[in-house]
Amino acid sequence: MTTERRSHRRSVRLAATAAATAAALALLAACGGSSGDSAGTSSDAGAKPAASGGSSTAIPTQDVVSAVTADPKLTAELPAKVRASGTLTLGTTLQPGVQGLPHAGQDNGKDVGLDVDLRNAVAKVLGVTWKVQNGTFPTIIPGVQNGRYDVGQDNFGATKEREKVVDFATYLNDGQAFLGSRTVSLTSVKKLTDLCGLTVATSPGSTFQQILTDGAGDCAKAGKKPYKVQYFADSAPIFLGLANGKVDVMFGPTLGLKYDATRIAGTRFLGQISTTAVGFVTARNSPIAPALRDAVNKLIADGTYAKIFAKWGLPGTGITKSELNPATTF
Repeated sequence: MTTERRSHRRSVRLAATAAATAAALALLAACGGSSGDSAGTSSDAGAKPAASGGSSTAIPTQDVVSAVTADPKLTAELPAKVRASGTLTLGTTLQPGVQGLPHAGQDNGKDVGLDVDLRNAVAKVLGVTWKVQNGTFPTIIPGVQNGRYDVGQDNFGATKEREKVVDFATYLNDGQAFLGSRTVSLTSVKKLTDLCGLTVATSPGSTFQQILTDGAGDCAKAGKKPYKVQYFADSAPIFLGLANGKVDVMFGPTLGLKYDATRIAGTRFLGQISTTAVGFVTARNSPIAPALRDAVNKLIADGTYAKIFAKWGLPGTGITKSELNPATTF
């Protein structure tokens, strides 16, 4: 374990202890971005709902990938040079610590997460290995366009603008959702006016901020008290706010908040208001995109896909079919 990783884990433990003392709620950071297979037993395969007095801090370790075998028919779909090298270059962002889970993080220097398991399973089906190269979120799609990466993965939502420059092979759906504190009376949020009179926390410069800003006048139109928005660049202070009553609701990515709800005591998932298809990105008209799609569909058909989502405490939240360049609404 690296010094940086040890320091991060100590910080998380100390923060959890302080939160539990203040409000009987511990925290574990988890929501985010891009995306391992290590030994474990089925008993610790998925994140379980946290008990009212504390939170689960264990990272799921069930091995749901190593048993996957190559499908020669799908391997044959890859370009000859890929088959010859046995590798695909993957562009993604480095996700240290656990902030990016369930999508991606690191434990003892090893990449872990839902997205990591999915891409590793896809590689095994295709009979190749990933050559992982780290970039930044804004540079990965251009890197795919110019040939630096064969594939990009970083929780990229399929949009009309992106589909003009790259191809998508979808592997999950994400969206915009809400996590409620133990003190809020809400049981679900279906529209922004359900938040009227509450304090909502989210990240600045995000789609979430834009949605809340655009809907800021809805409560007044409905004759209700407006919601108050607080912005935090990091999720840890939001979790502490949920613990001490200074925040009523967190607005963030669907899968991240579903994962948080299973691990942070005294919180509950309140639903989502929109959904977005997420996929691997490749160069336009690349033969790699159909191969990725077919590999995902193979994993869905044989049950591996469902096992990966169950491991990360997200059963029943995956897609039923991978598509190329799905229809988008924005």
